[in-house]
Amino acid sequence: MHPALRQTIDQVRAAAAARTPLRLRGGGTKDFHGPRGPAGLQGSLLDTRALAGIVSYEPSELVVTAWAGTPLAQLEAALAERRQCLPFEPPHFAAPDAGAAATVGGMVAAGLSGPARVSVGAVRDYVLGLHLVNGRGEALCFGGQVMKNVAGYDVSRLMVGAWGTLGLITQVSLKVLPVAPAEATLRFACTQAEALQRVLDGARQPLPLNASSWVAVGSNGDSDAGGDGNGARRGDMQQPGCLHVRLRGAAAAVEEACRTLGGERLDAQEAAAHWQACREQTLPWFATRAPTHALWRLSLPATAPVLALPATASAPLLEWHGALRWVQAPLADAAALAEAARAVGGSASIFRAHDAGGYLQKDLFGLQSPALQKIHARVRAAFDPAGIFNPGRMGLDG
Repeated sequence: MHPALRQTIDQVRAAAAARTPLRLRGGGTKDFHGPRGPAGLQGSLLDTRALAGIVSYEPSELVVTAWAGTPLAQLEAALAERRQCLPFEPPHFAAPDAGAAATVGGMVAAGLSGPARVSVGAVRDYVLGLHLVNGRGEALCFGGQVMKNVAGYDVSRLMVGAWGTLGLITQVSLKVLPVAPAEATLRFACTQAEALQRVLDGARQPLPLNASSWVAVGSNGDSDAGGDGNGARRGDMQQPGCLHVRLRGAAAAVEEACRTLGGERLDAQEAAAHWQACREQTLPWFATRAPTHALWRLSLPATAPVLALPATASAPLLEWHGALRWVQAPLADAAALAEAARAVGGSASIFRAHDAGGYLQKDLFGLQSPALQKIHARVRAAFDPAGIFNPGRMGLDG
């Protein structure tokens, strides 16, 4: 048992007995996400960073097990030494100047994936097993260290994206993959409609498409609101922009794909910088968001066309071959954005907002379906009957 685990269990049991909330936190790099009041996230802090260290790593088996408080950068560095990686490219959202560092447990709890998610799968697809402490202070173990290890409910993957509302993750076993032998990034000048068609056509061919992103030329997230022609009137299908497409795989396959697709091939350093900035949301498009605007995440079918967005919204930034679309818009656009996404079979939710007021609008986050809310409430009652873990984190209570 990890030296810090007993203390962690005792803290959970004390909180359960007193029915006092706990705020589960690793590096705190994702504190920006989720509904909360002016005082911030609720509950006494339970810091997981003492539960740190790589428990085991078997490169030949493509499996690694680490404590939840292990810095994500440390795990990725250990994998890189053996030319292996977490292929879903989890974002860190780290703030080095504040001493913040993403953790393995936070990666799983948030369930966020980077640019390659469209081709390699999400975080949950790589979780083999985990240990957790439930709301009664019981230490439980689910799954294992191989793919076919579940004879019943797959609780390990249930914890992915639950934001700590179902239990405190203490240890995780992950499947990893070798680094691709070859990579190339192509750049194309095209409209949003052309970009969507290009990546859709590419996905239908046996090409090693790994990631894509498109952003309108000159869009900046603040000055293009309010009728200057860059919005979604700026959903204008003829709006010029820039598409990046990343190829990964065998060297021969990547080179053949480059010849087939054309475009401008970026040098390796420029390409790496682009995808890093895309993953960490440090591209200029993200950085210039206006104080009056929230960052909205639209999850859509990849075949969805260009959306007609409100006039006050920014031109979108597209990822995942069009299945993920980021939009900057005021809170007043909530109904219009939700309807635009729903009309094509998707959903819209706030990802970031500058002011605390935005976080009080719980219906703009996470589970918006009443049926899903009921299911989540029943599952949560089974794992955390006193409701002490991260109350209000997914907008269901608190």
